[in-house]
Amino acid sequence: MKRVKVKFRSIGWYKKISAILLLMLVKLIATAQDGNAGINEANTKVRSYFAAGTNLMYAVGAIVGLIGAIKVYQKWNSGDHDTGKVAAAWFGSCVFLVVVATVIRSFFGV
Repeated sequence: MKRVKVKFRSIGWYKKISAILLLMLVKLIATAQDGNAGINEANTKVRSYFAAGTNLMYAVGAIVGLIGAIKVYQKWNSGDHDTGKVAAAWFGSCVFLVVVATVIRSFFGV
């Protein structure tokens, strides 16, 4: 028996990619499952973690608020003139974290 050797280099690159994509598509179709079940499972998992994530954002906001209060107090005692600007920046970051957590919670109905 004579063996026939096919040179893979003689095939164009676009044909190689097309063949690989076709094989991947066939594999995907052969192993496809119910899409609704996957979406519902992902929805359930995300919703279960959301309460913990919101509480974490509140905790980070509280820590940032404490650090900001200490920084503002130090600047105020040292007599810096930009104390108001620093206080507004730290307070704004705390408010942002709390507002984002609350708005996301009410927007998505979690």
